[in-house]
Formats: sequence, C-alpha cells, structure tokens
Amino acid sequence: MLDAERRQQMVELVEQRSSLTVVELSKHFGVSPATIRRDLSLLSQRGLIERAHGGASRRPRTSPQLPEPPVLKRANLQVEEKRRIGAAAAQHVKDDETVIISSGTTTAEIIPHLASRSGLTVITNAMNIILLLAPYPQITVIALGGILRHSEMTTLGSLAEQALENLRADKLLMGSRAIHSEYGFSAENLAEAHSDQTLMKSARQVIVLADHTKFDKVAMVRVAPIIRIDRLITDPAAPEATLAAIRDQGVQIEVV
Repeated sequence: MLDAERRQQMVELVEQRSSLTVVELSKHFGVSPATIRRDLSLLSQRGLIERAHGGASRRPRTSPQLPEPPVLKRANLQVEEKRRIGAAAAQHVKDDETVIISSGTTTAEIIPHLASRSGLTVITNAMNIILLLAPYPQITVIALGGILRHSEMTTLGSLAEQALENLRADKLLMGSRAIHSEYGFSAENLAEAHSDQTLMKSARQVIVLADHTKFDKVAMVRVAPIIRIDRLITDPAAPEATLAAIRDQGVQIEVV
C-alpha cells in the first residue's frame, strides 16, 4: 500500500470510530508506530484529524459541512506521483504560449510551477484550476462557461464548446480516468467525454498526465484513440507492457 493510500484510509477509520490509538493503527496497517506517528502529524497539519495523546481523534465539527467533491477526495491519492508528473508537465509550457489545462488532481499539480512564465495564457473549464491560478496575476486566465458538474468542479456543455470554437491553444494538458492501449482514453460521463474531445480539437499538441492507477481500464464513453495524443507523462509503477504498446503507436512517453 502506498503512503498516500494508507493516510487516506487512516482518516476514514478515525472518522468512523471517533478515535484510534497509535498501537491500533500500527496493527491495522502493519507498519511501525513511528510511521503511524509521522502520518498522524502530517494529517493533523492538513487539518484532517485531531492529534490526541497516544493516537488521533475525529476532527470536531462546529458547523454543518458540505460533502467533499470526489475531485478533492482524489487529491489525497498518489500524491507524490501526481506532484512529479505535474512538475514534468510544466516543463513543456513555455513563455508566451496559450495552453489548455483540463480538470483533475494531477493537472492541478502543474500550477505551482507556472509562476515564472511570462506572457502565458491558460484556458480552462475547471474551477479548481481557476482558483489555483488566482494568485498569479501575470498569467491570463480564460474561464470557460457552461453547466457545472459539481462532483468534478468543471463546466460542461454547449457554452464551453462554443467558446472553444473561437480559441486555439499551443498545448492541451489533460488527465484521464481510464487508459487502455487498444481502446484508448475513456470516461464515465458522456458530457465530460464530449468536452474532452472538444478540448483536444482546440490544441495543436495533446499531453496526457496519468499516474499508474489509470492504466488498463475502460470506462463507458470513448474519448479518443491512443494515437490522438502526442505525449504521455506517468510514474514508474505504470505497467511496462501497456506503455510499450502505447509507445508503438507513436506516442512519446515520459516516466518521472
């Protein structure tokens, strides 16, 4: 189990049981008490739990909380892999370019590395990307309108697609929920798949960012064949056979 997955499950266990000791968590996850203490310190710093003597307790709720959108929950999974992939993707963004950045937790990791770019324009339909770009007034942000998909914090539909008809970008940096060497890229939501197809049409180069958990999967709606993209950036745990099959179709692969 990866560290990020263990920490995510740790938060869920504490939420379910109200409190747990270091010894209980150590036995449950099969790791040392020292590792558990480090995890609890990190989770406490992030405000996800309360540190208690000898363990952890559920964070007190002083006011009603809205359900966390799935896109934000996924931010706690494969954290280190996403950071490396995002940093590598940012290296392909140059000064004075116009780039499209799609929604997702991996694409969000690109943003901190764009502060030094000059003359950069970012087009996006993702609320989380817009918020992350807000502190950088030197970056021009074009926010696409449309119908809000609450779970993914994205805008979809004809308004966004009509805007893209009049926009052209040097690159599209996008994530994918399901990648298969034969079937290609796919999504669970029809509107999201159509939106991704429109984003692809608007960019001269398509770069996909995906950690190892996204491979050898097929979702309900096909977005595009493998040959539609130019570059794929992933982590070392991605299946070698799948990467080889994708590489054979002319896609440049970057493992970071």
